[in-house]
Amino acid sequence: MPNYRRLWRPGGTYFFTVTLLERHGNDLLVRHIDALRQAVREVKRVHPFTIHGWAVLPDHLHCVIELPEGEHDFALRWRLIKMVFSKKVPKGEHVSASRAKRNERGLWQRRYWEHLIRDEADFTAHMDYVHINPLKHGLVTRVADWPYSTFHHLVADGIYPADWAGSDEHLPDYRD
Repeated sequence: MPNYRRLWRPGGTYFFTVTLLERHGNDLLVRHIDALRQAVREVKRVHPFTIHGWAVLPDHLHCVIELPEGEHDFALRWRLIKMVFSKKVPKGEHVSASRAKRNERGLWQRRYWEHLIRDEADFTAHMDYVHINPLKHGLVTRVADWPYSTFHHLVADGIYPADWAGSDEHLPDYRD
């Protein structure tokens, strides 16, 4: 697979958006949240990384992760997370001829969006984006109401106030 101008930085911190193939009306990720969590734990055990921020929405997820010093292969980690998750959920999705030929499931988009975090301001902006996303998509009226996010842990650690993005005064402007 071509590298599409990917920035491979050993020990780098990255923002990712990973999306299901079929997005419209698909709640697979939250419906099978335990399988996704288990897949992440299994991959993390063998290929470590640090999770700084994570939010799982019905049809996609966003996260900020950091690779260990000397490690740069985030693609391996995502390939394995997708594969382990796919094996844990029941089959039933439509599979195109090209995917069937490769013996692939029809769950995930093949590619994902990644961004190498450049500095502290970039880190903060992407952490905020991860956590505001359920509100942005109209899934909740307050970030604290979304259960599939690291927001609650970060509140407990004193990183975010519990009412962050709970009113217009705390709401960052993240328009598509």
